[in-house]
Amino acid sequence: MSTDVTDFEQPRYGSASVADLAPSALAALGVPGEPNTLALPPARHICVLLVDGMGWELLHANRDRAPFLASLIDTGGPEQAITTGFPTTTATSLTSLGTGLAPGHHGILGYQVAVPGADRIMNSLRWDHDIDPEQWQPHSTVYQRAQAAGVSTAYVAAAAFEGSGFSRASARGSRYLAANGATELVVQAETALRSPTPSYVFVYHSDLDTYGHMFGADSAHWRHHLGHVDRLAEQLAAILPAGGALYITADHGMVDTTPASRIDVGSEPALADGVRLLGGEARVRHVYTEPGAAADVLAAWRERLGERAVVLSREQAIDEGWFGAVAAEFLPRLGDVLALARGDTALIAPHQEEVESQLVGHHGSLTSQELRVPLLRATSES
Repeated sequence: MSTDVTDFEQPRYGSASVADLAPSALAALGVPGEPNTLALPPARHICVLLVDGMGWELLHANRDRAPFLASLIDTGGPEQAITTGFPTTTATSLTSLGTGLAPGHHGILGYQVAVPGADRIMNSLRWDHDIDPEQWQPHSTVYQRAQAAGVSTAYVAAAAFEGSGFSRASARGSRYLAANGATELVVQAETALRSPTPSYVFVYHSDLDTYGHMFGADSAHWRHHLGHVDRLAEQLAAILPAGGALYITADHGMVDTTPASRIDVGSEPALADGVRLLGGEARVRHVYTEPGAAADVLAAWRERLGERAVVLSREQAIDEGWFGAVAAEFLPRLGDVLALARGDTALIAPHQEEVESQLVGHHGSLTSQELRVPLLRATSES
């Protein structure tokens, strides 16, 4: 058994993380009080394209499939890879991007987390109808702050996400422009960027992540779709108005798993004793224990998982700084025990997550493949 975390990377909050991107963009647009941590140059219009699942290492390894993105890698500066936060998952990263805050501050602490005071798990992307998004995530968003400063904003994404609990938690205050497919993403972004006032436009594309989950990031499906992503980025760069900049990033990378690398943590009696609820996802688990059982559960999970995962108490995980500073009101959302997968291990729970347990690609842990994401820049003069 091991608690050695030296093979994991640390989120770079406050220096080079997804949470630093939007405040830096607002500062570049002239919004007062926003820190330009990433030292982005002044601009009048900024578009951020977030490609779900396009980790830096995956992009670099497949750059021959993405000539436009490769050209930005070749002509850009040395700081082209930033980190997500922890867990390395969509709900957490999009909220960090939408608020400019580390996860421990905004409170969206994973794909599935316990609802304090209730004996149930909430899926952060699907949401629960009885949970108020503005109470669950109480901080202002970058869209609200931009609008208050006279910057026009737009959130361009699939129609299915409009008005959802998660969208309200992570991106409230922005005009939502529904766009189903790459062509509509470009059309809607172009409309938003034509604003007579400074503008901040966020564009979200999810299909690359879907192919990675279904077939693996080391698959023909993923590689061929990366070519479509490359064309999307090129088209967005082409429609930038004068004084415009496009920033291309992602919410996480991905690790491929195999049937042999999966461990059913939801069914083994040794791992179930003392466990009240199981949250998180296959690469990072929040384990919520019965009263007084945390130490025994911690020992049992360490013994069973051995070197295939790092298993820590909630307090140890917080001390590592992975979430950033955790606000007191959000502590009950964290598992009493956390298990972070190593290598290609997947900690599945088929009875609880039938679909997710059959996926090939997963993310959530702190390997470089999951944590590092690109930050590429194109301008209207490129």
